[in-house]
This record gives sequence, structure tokens and C-alpha cells, in this order.
Amino acid sequence: MVYQEYGPEDLSAIVGQGWADEVRAAPREYFIPDRAQATPMSDALSHWIDRAEDPDRWRAAVYSDTTILTQVDDGATELTEETATRKIPSSSSTAPSLVGDFLDLLDPRPGDRVLEIGAGTGWTAALLSARLGDQAVTTVEVDEQVAKRAEENLRRAGFAPRVVIGDGALGHPDGAPYDRVHVTCGISTVPYAWVEQTRPGGVIALPWLPNSVRGQQLVLTVSDGQAVGRFHGRASFMMMRAQRGELPPPVDEPRYSSTRVEPSRIFEAGPGFTAALSVLLPGVLLTNWEWGEDRGTLRDPASVSYASASGTGLGGSAEAMQVGPRDLWSELEDAYRTWLKWGSPGVERLGVTVDRTGQHVWVDSSENRIAEGTEGPWDNTARK
Repeated sequence: MVYQEYGPEDLSAIVGQGWADEVRAAPREYFIPDRAQATPMSDALSHWIDRAEDPDRWRAAVYSDTTILTQVDDGATELTEETATRKIPSSSSTAPSLVGDFLDLLDPRPGDRVLEIGAGTGWTAALLSARLGDQAVTTVEVDEQVAKRAEENLRRAGFAPRVVIGDGALGHPDGAPYDRVHVTCGISTVPYAWVEQTRPGGVIALPWLPNSVRGQQLVLTVSDGQAVGRFHGRASFMMMRAQRGELPPPVDEPRYSSTRVEPSRIFEAGPGFTAALSVLLPGVLLTNWEWGEDRGTLRDPASVSYASASGTGLGGSAEAMQVGPRDLWSELEDAYRTWLKWGSPGVERLGVTVDRTGQHVWVDSSENRIAEGTEGPWDNTARK
């Protein structure tokens, strides 16, 4: 295959013209390993790239809208063409279009100080440093291997922001307060530490994945000891390691029963419903849950319970499979019917508040918090 000559200019339109100067100042090639797994956002098949064997194909992946996997198994297993498809992904360089989305939502201005959660390859820290200066950027990375590699990449590209090895959920209080918090990993529960370390009027931009499924871009604005915000589009990222919700295999025998609700109705309910599930079924994870497709699995790590359903239920029967002490599929159907009673609010009507008492999802107004474990949609304590 013949590839055209690719370079930083090709990423300017993908990341966004507002970041064109920064993309030129921090070429992505400095942040991508010579051998990695590339997954284009165009839904083309993932493929292995090797700079030595096929430099043109490698460069085409680097300078296109492609997510590039850089680590599996938290570094315990070497990344190879085989392990890239058989082992658990644990670090990557995010597709430039998503990088651009979050940088635009973050909207850092000259003079701002930024805390980044998750250094990854170091590329977004470089883009932020190109705009704000090295001294204005602190990036926290939990994985020592990843952090050291990011620091090497940054140095090679001519940047020197502060790289801290630590738990990103704790932020970095020594450098607080910050004007912006840029989060590069999926978050199910927003740590209050980020709110505490952000100035009033400051912004936190993050991928909100409350059920370890495709989630939403969330922007929170900090004021009076809390952060409040709404959703701005879909997002899918690797979860923060402390919030991955790993689950051992089930040990109980499965139970089978007929469904009360057509599974297709539930799977197609969309992001408004999955966001509401973070409160209606707290702690329950959704696996292989693709909007518009009739498949998916619920998992509860706390009780080691599973559930799924097969069959469309359209003109015939559908069967639910449930394992463990919880009847998760039945609970999912109850949650779906509750969401219908509220008028099936879409994600555009939902928002999130983070305060000292925790994370709260609301409908239409931050005063209308969804009450956990109740039939009614509103937690009236929010008004007190």
C-alpha cells in the first residue's frame, strides 16, 4: 500500500485549528513508540505498526485520527502484535479528535495553571505546555513505567512540565490551586480532591464513564466548594486504575427466566438511561454495551453477580441469564421502568454535581438530584 506523506499539518484540522500552533510545536511522532497497535476512529480494523518494517504506515497512523495502544496488562506483559489483541489494554495515545474535544472544553487561557490526570505518552501535556509554558503544567501518572516514558518523550520534544508519579485521584495538592484540571482516563466517581484543588471559576474536563461503558464528555465548573456541569458528547477511555471495578469469575450456576421488557428496548435506551443507571444501580458495570445493539452484560463486583439477555423479544420470547446473589437483569428492568416514569430524560437534560457529600446526578436543574434507591426521581435534600 502507498501512503501519502503525513505530518503535523494533517492533525491540525483533526485536533482543531485553535490548537494548530501547539500541534506543530509538539509533533505527535515524538510520543509514539516504534512498535504499537493502531485503531483508527474511522472504524477500520486495528493493525500493528512497526516503524522499522514499514515507516510510512507507522507515520500514517501517527498523523491520522487514530488511537494507538502503547501498553497492556499495566506493563506486566510486553506489548507485541499478539499481546495487543489478547491482553488487557492499559495505556494508549488517544485519538487526536478526542484530544481536541477535551482541550477545547478545557479552554485553557494564558496565565492558567493546569493539573493533568494521566500523563500517558505525554503528548497532551506537551500541547498544554506549548500554549501555557512548562511551568504552568503538572501531569500526574500512577504508572512509573508510563511516567518515565512520558518524561523522556517530553524531553525529546523539547518540553519539561512537571511529571509526578502518584495516584491521580488525589490530585497534586503541592501545586494547588489550579485553573484547569484535564483528565485523560475514564472516571466513574469524580474525586472531591480535584474540586478542592481548583480555583473558584476553574474548570474540570473529564471522560465520565459511570458504568465502565461508553460515556460522556463532562465539564464541571467549580464554585463555593462544589463543581457543577453538564455533558458535551460521547467518550470512551480506559478507566482510572483505582476505578476499574475488576471482577472475579462467577462461581454460582446460572438462572434462566423470561424477560419482562424487550432487551432491545433497554439496549437502545441511550446515554440518558445509562447515566441514570449510575444512581439507580450504583456500582453495577456494563460490559459490551453498545447503544443500538441487542447485547450486553451487567456485572456487580461487590456481590460477584452477572446478568445478560438473549433474543429480541419482538414477536417471540427473550431469556435472561442471571448469576450470583443479585437478580441483576430484573433490577435493570425495574430501573428502566423507573426511567420511563420520569419521561425518559435524555443525556442533554442531565448533569452532575460533586461536593463534599459525593457525586450527584440531576435532571434539568442541579436542585433536582436523582435519589438513589427510590422510585421518585428527586432527592429533596438537595434543596435544603
